Amino acid sequence: MGADRPKQYLALGPRTLLERSVACLLADARVSRVFAVVAPDDTHAARLPLPRGCEILPLGGATRALTVRAGLLAAIPRMGADAWVLVHDAARPCLRAGDLGALIDQGGADEHGALLAVPVSDTVKRSHDGRVAQTVDRAGLWRALTPQFFRADILARALENCEAAPGITDESSAVERLGLRPRLIAGDPGNIKVTEPADLALAERWLRSEDLW
Repeated sequence: MGADRPKQYLALGPRTLLERSVACLLADARVSRVFAVVAPDDTHAARLPLPRGCEILPLGGATRALTVRAGLLAAIPRMGADAWVLVHDAARPCLRAGDLGALIDQGGADEHGALLAVPVSDTVKRSHDGRVAQTVDRAGLWRALTPQFFRADILARALENCEAAPGITDESSAVERLGLRPRLIAGDPGNIKVTEPADLALAERWLRSEDLW
């Protein structure tokens, strides 16, 4: 992002990305608590007016998988290993309440877990040396979003040796290594991940269109 702070602390209107993402989760009454897992040397989160239902855990690791595992292991003693957990990117502030509700409704009834995703509609190219090497058949391809929804003990087992598995790029890919097949729940394409500066403007337009600004 080229910013002076981690992107989750950038302002999107009157609130930061992290504040908005936490609010998206707590909008569903079935979400009892949010754990914000941040870097051990983080100095920003404690200064935010996060709601009472959000607890900061300064346990973040070098990768997403290590961060999620650390937060999960800290949370399980408080909620039980059979609890269901949502894992959400702090940089996704545009989660629809309806999408979250559908994920909880449908994913909670599936022992394999579930995740929000969007079917790929564009033509997909594989590249080599800056040129097209192959046109990939997009049939059956989806873009993974968050939240992703799994029972805590299953996700903890999936992430046990995550440091030795560089191919784990999200929670579903870890769970898939156990032989499980998480359910894909169609989500709104507006649930963007803020990755580049231009994404802030996209997020602002979406939030304004939804009267969430």
